[in-house]
Amino acid sequence: MNPQYKENLIAILQNDPVRMKCLHLVKALTLPDCWVAAGFVRDAVWDSLHGLSMMSPWGDSDVVWFDAGQTQVATDGLIERALRKQAPERRWSVKNQARMHIRNHDAPYTNVAHAMRHWPETATAIAVRLNNDGHIEVNAPFGLTDLFQLTLRPGPSFQGAKKPVFDERVRKKKWLFRYPQLQLVREIP
Repeated sequence: MNPQYKENLIAILQNDPVRMKCLHLVKALTLPDCWVAAGFVRDAVWDSLHGLSMMSPWGDSDVVWFDAGQTQVATDGLIERALRKQAPERRWSVKNQARMHIRNHDAPYTNVAHAMRHWPETATAIAVRLNNDGHIEVNAPFGLTDLFQLTLRPGPSFQGAKKPVFDERVRKKKWLFRYPQLQLVREIP
């Protein structure tokens, strides 16, 4: 992982009181292998690189965690409701990655980082959390280069049969409209 990009990501998040509040709320859950991911991170960087810094998170605050012993959907719902009580202004989405392989038609995942390797875009497969010392940790199985170089690229699992899913996400989420400096790359080098 590029150390300068990691420093820049941490600085962007530390200067965003809304995202820092979310990180503190999620840390207080004390869930195993728990992170805030996807658009929560991606949009913070892309907003900053487009001169839109300090924007409130646009989409969901995606909380991802991993516990193979608690894969009931209802558990995620309970966690979402608890987060909504503390921050009702946010759209919370909680998913235990220990069960997401079923929905995605993949082999079982072993942890959050492994699950993120099966996400649709490389720049979305990034998660952050506060450690016990209150410092931001970064989990980025594909690194941070695509994120900071404004490259919208499908993850390896979305190169073949799942490619239409990637294409539909690009269309529906309107990233190329919201972030005109993005470069769409349809293949992994």
